[in-house]
Amino acid sequence: MEVAIEVKSLVKKYGNLTAVDGISFTVHKGEVFAFVGPNGAGKTTTVEILVCLRNLTSGEARVNGFNVQDRKGQREIRKRIGVLPQDFNTFDLLTVKENLIYYKKMYGHGIDIDKLIELVDLKDKTNALYKNLSGGLKKRLAIATALVNDPEVVFLDEPTTGLDPRARRDMWNLVKGLKEQGKTVFLTTHYMDEAETLADTVAIINLGKIIAMGTPSELISKHGGTKTLIVKKGGKPLYDLLHPILSEVKLESDGDVVAALKNESDLADAVLALNSRKTEFEELIIKRPNLEDVFLNLTGKKMVEGELH
Repeated sequence: MEVAIEVKSLVKKYGNLTAVDGISFTVHKGEVFAFVGPNGAGKTTTVEILVCLRNLTSGEARVNGFNVQDRKGQREIRKRIGVLPQDFNTFDLLTVKENLIYYKKMYGHGIDIDKLIELVDLKDKTNALYKNLSGGLKKRLAIATALVNDPEVVFLDEPTTGLDPRARRDMWNLVKGLKEQGKTVFLTTHYMDEAETLADTVAIINLGKIIAMGTPSELISKHGGTKTLIVKKGGKPLYDLLHPILSEVKLESDGDVVAALKNESDLADAVLALNSRKTEFEELIIKRPNLEDVFLNLTGKKMVEGELH
């Protein structure tokens, strides 16, 4: 597979603070690469280096074969990329179409504006002022501006932060559409479900270091742990029933009984035990491990809205 982004031993320091600490990774053309981690982990700093907004301290980084430290390389990179920054804003008193026309003129080339508006599903907002758009629609326009020059690589830095669930799903569909068009997408996020749904490759970064990398299924298989049986509102009677049968059983404060399913026979043994008693509970849930479990097992902490707990 052709390489779109190549990073080797990348370091970025601010005085005594090491924001990015010797990371290496490769992004192949046409894939969605998710860079996942909490706030302050080094995600945005890495993006800023790759899009030639910030100088690296040491190491190497190339985008489409061009060196980010070389002036000629920087010019070529900027021609070939699209960038959605975290804090995107644009002209309040210009319409959706007028904003896109402005950005296209800056490049001197790009996608047909009407087709671009249709691509991001803003056709009925073509003549709406930017200031009157909802948060989700503003993010769609932001992605449109990142695509206006028909880039080969698209950098999306926390594109769904602050969006409601429906707007997040709409944004996911846009990212899937970019992949279908053959674009390479570099996505930073602190939402594990987003990375698991969208990414071909996931790199988990914490404290400036990449602590795990692979496909979502590879990471879950290696670091996610076991499946879990949850007996909703089972209470102490079901805890007492399952505790002698399964090796790891917990009674949660809300009355749920949670048990690790470590062997293939564990689920069958638990169901047989539950059927043997007429103890009431709300429902049985089998929870498979996910990327949130991977992060918890690797760091010992949960990540909620980008913050560690």
